[in-house]
Amino acid sequence: MKKDYKIRKAVISDVPKIQNLINNYAKQGLMIARSLNELYENVRDFWVCLAEKEIIGCAAVHVAWQDLIEIKSLAVEKSYQHQGIGSQLIEECLKEAKELGAKKVFVLTYVPNFFIRFGFRKIKHSLLPHKVWADCINCPKFPNCKEIALIKNIAKQK
Repeated sequence: MKKDYKIRKAVISDVPKIQNLINNYAKQGLMIARSLNELYENVRDFWVCLAEKEIIGCAAVHVAWQDLIEIKSLAVEKSYQHQGIGSQLIEECLKEAKELGAKKVFVLTYVPNFFIRFGFRKIKHSLLPHKVWADCINCPKFPNCKEIALIKNIAKQK
């Protein structure tokens, strides 16, 4: 039996749960840890997924440059994985990126095949603007990170 999940924009009161969700994966070396300060400052970037009022997933849409958006901090509670929640969050993020007028969306990930299903393709890290690496400098894996850069063109075709 499939449960009913609700995807919505995050609100301020969601921040502690978003942080807990992200930082549980960060402790395993699977993503960058996020401080409460950073999450409160960027709460408008986040989408959350709820199951009976409990946040079980999140993802952020972050404007990186003039026509470039990053999807970051995609996390789903382990017990809710493989139920399409991550896919729903990515779809919302891509929709918002288009609404914001972005031409390209990128991700840095250890799970490239998940994003390839959405039409992302691998690129060299060096093709992304230097501004993108601000998060990386604070990561304990920097500069020996093995994350893979992927990009998707979302510009409207004429």
